Amino acid sequence: MSDQTGKVHLTISDGIAAILIDRPEARNAMTWPMYEQLAAICSQIAGDSNIRVATIRGAGGEAFVAGTDIEQFSTFRGGGDGVAYEKTIDQIIGQIERLPMPTIAIVEGWAIGGGLAICAACDFRIATPEASFGVPIARTLGNCLSMSNIARVVAAFGVPRAKRMLLLAETITAGEAEGFDFVTEIAEPTELDATVAHMCKRLSGHAAVTMRVSKEAIRRLAQENLPGGEDLIRAAYGSADFGIGVSAFLQKQKPQWTGA
Repeated sequence: MSDQTGKVHLTISDGIAAILIDRPEARNAMTWPMYEQLAAICSQIAGDSNIRVATIRGAGGEAFVAGTDIEQFSTFRGGGDGVAYEKTIDQIIGQIERLPMPTIAIVEGWAIGGGLAICAACDFRIATPEASFGVPIARTLGNCLSMSNIARVVAAFGVPRAKRMLLLAETITAGEAEGFDFVTEIAEPTELDATVAHMCKRLSGHAAVTMRVSKEAIRRLAQENLPGGEDLIRAAYGSADFGIGVSAFLQKQKPQWTGA
């Protein structure tokens, strides 16, 4: 029987750290324990100089990560809970982004919400043609992203497309994402493992220090000196609509937004 809280596994072989997000029965939606396990794995591999490349993949072949498990939000009672949650997510996504070795997200199926954030924190994304990317929270939940994660979406797709993703709640295909250079390469499922192995081999042959300092320089340019956004998070998570969105999602109903 599957563990309903999910697991995040780490396998290290030949200098490649393979992280597997393992909750396929829930499209790999992340629970609090899974986020904690992912953070611990990032801490573990960050200090291992023998690791040349890290990959992140969702189990099951149908989804990368379909965001945070919505049931986790049912205990939230106000904007402060949202602020605390987004700070925790920022810390974990930041750990992925700060890993000293190149990182590859292997995307099959949905990369939604938190799944998109994990993808965006990686250096490269290899996806199947059926992969899709989005943040449909304006349609589903009524919450928001942190300033850091919005910055990642804008950096990846530009302001017009970011507005379509965040305001119109559009998802984009792997082909569209490749057009923005967000997806590095598209591979059929039968060729996915070979494509990933080829990129890992290519990266493993490059100068580790050069890649590490280049990664950090790019991260600083993209993420440093961001404006504060706690007031925006507090407003979204403290709204009546957020509670309506969570309740409707769990009951498989369409939310009836109030604007409050």
